[in-house]
Amino acid sequence: MSQGDAGIDLNTSLGYLLKEASSALRAAMEEVLRPLGMGVTHYACLELLAQRPGLSNSELARGAFVTRQTMNVLLQNLEREGYVTRPAEAPVGKALPARLTPSGRRSLDQATAAVRSVEVRMLSGMTEAERSAAFHALKSMIHSLTSPPAPPAPPAPPPPPSDRG
Repeated sequence: MSQGDAGIDLNTSLGYLLKEASSALRAAMEEVLRPLGMGVTHYACLELLAQRPGLSNSELARGAFVTRQTMNVLLQNLEREGYVTRPAEAPVGKALPARLTPSGRRSLDQATAAVRSVEVRMLSGMTEAERSAAFHALKSMIHSLTSPPAPPAPPAPPPPPSDRG
């Protein structure tokens, strides 16, 4: 982009503001999770397994927004630490469905309380109506970005011929 091109005004860009909010949220979550010996991806993995037991490595990676390789390393560590269990052989195909152990559930309970405190802090300056509006606006943005784009509008018909000579 050359200097003369108009770039995105970061002071008014909603996308930039969302990224800044996301970074601030992640930093606050990391701060409260660190004393518990985990990070956001570790927490996300445990939370996903609590809500959807038996997810595969690929499904967990998608849900935690990381690569399959990163999730595989994390799952191996969680299994070694006794938080997660996976079968030695895949019951179907190649996927090894993971499940929380009682130790993993206890660890998750502590982490959930810590993360909930961050969310309460994040929303503390908002009314219930503002929280609801923000929730619906974000859901709408996600839908707009994850749905196929609408087909382009058909071209306008040409103007009728003029009788003037």
